[in-house]
Amino acid sequence: MERPKRHTKKYSFIQPDVKELRNLTSYVLDPLGFKARYGKLLPLLTTQVDEGLMSTLAQFYDPLYHYFSFPDFQLLPTLEEYAHLVGIPILDQVSFSGLESIPTSREIADLLHIDESLIEAHMTTKGGIQGLPSDFLIAQATVYGKAMSEEAFEAIFVLLIYGLVLFPNIDKFVDVNAIRIFSVLNLVPTLLGDAYFSLHLRNAKGGGAIVCGLPLLYKWFISHLPQTVAFKENKGCLRWSTRLMSLTNDDISLYDRVYDTVQIIDYCGEFPNVPLLGTCGGISYNPILARRQLGFPLKDKPHNILLEGVLFQEGKDPQGLKARMVRAWRKVHKKGRNELGPKNCIALEPYTSWVRQRASEYLMPYDYPRPTPLVVAGPSTLPNQDVIDDPNDTWTSLLPQSSKFWKRKYDRLTKEKADMEAAYEREIKKLCASRLPASRASRDP
Repeated sequence: MERPKRHTKKYSFIQPDVKELRNLTSYVLDPLGFKARYGKLLPLLTTQVDEGLMSTLAQFYDPLYHYFSFPDFQLLPTLEEYAHLVGIPILDQVSFSGLESIPTSREIADLLHIDESLIEAHMTTKGGIQGLPSDFLIAQATVYGKAMSEEAFEAIFVLLIYGLVLFPNIDKFVDVNAIRIFSVLNLVPTLLGDAYFSLHLRNAKGGGAIVCGLPLLYKWFISHLPQTVAFKENKGCLRWSTRLMSLTNDDISLYDRVYDTVQIIDYCGEFPNVPLLGTCGGISYNPILARRQLGFPLKDKPHNILLEGVLFQEGKDPQGLKARMVRAWRKVHKKGRNELGPKNCIALEPYTSWVRQRASEYLMPYDYPRPTPLVVAGPSTLPNQDVIDDPNDTWTSLLPQSSKFWKRKYDRLTKEKADMEAAYEREIKKLCASRLPASRASRDP
């Protein structure tokens, strides 16, 4: 007997063209230094996203508990996983709230090392929000890159990644929210907030374009998919829906040792879970459901009060949730081994029964796979995305393979050598000039 199914919805994802940003990477002369300053942003420019996989994933979103519900397990992106994947720590402070003042042209000019008059000339409004055209910023970054002005180039380049890749909004436009987030510095909660909020909103509206930092959400999901050759190669040419529906709790890659010392942000302020503020609204997420993903045991079904869902859309906040969320982030509560027990990654029957029951109640969007699937599609494989860092990783093959990269590095070192030699010559002349009067005086009668 066939089980009842949920109707699927038509989802898409905003995917900006990053070709010009990839070209700018040749001006990054110190990749490891760049990573230390700004995190793992460069690999996001070369991540090959399988949009079919992500559109299928969106079908499993559970609007009641704000997670992805599968027949035998559940998954949800966490602050800690996002922080690791993007290489930027979570600060115990309020992240972007939208309450920040809009930066002046002078402040943006100082932030980006661009003349204030140029900022004023190019600042424009699109879709009711101020910002700067990406073409203008790319041109400025190119000028500084060619001049080997590292600090100025990196400031503009990183802002472009924020505005076009992490917080896409309007095509070829870096809006003022991206500029404010860049200056606030606590990036991760906003990134995760946008992912949850857009997924939830599109689900409620029955489909549409999900607007979030797609490469990061993709990296998160494939980090949990089976790492076997058979699954990656998909020689049976199965659809993603069939492949995901066939997975069990034993198949997925649940935990990675990189999180061995991590403490979980468990709740904030008055909330029983964690409120997240994105660029378009706020939403709660439930770290208690993700404990196994960070190594901790799950022994029983969670209490409903700990899963209380809250949501508001920007400009529609009659309950004053935004102000409450901002206050909550001033009191961040973390838990680790002392509170949650050893990192053994186990799940006991009361919890797993609850997961299966919820999947049964909410219904799955696809049929359970038959022993021999009848419907096949074109090959769909997972490229090797190096999701979990190799400790010997020099972090992207993009730069070392670029002849422009090595030419510019050579030019930079040559310039530094010439500058040092000139400085040395100046010092020698100064010393000679200071000693000359004294030597003359010693010869006078």
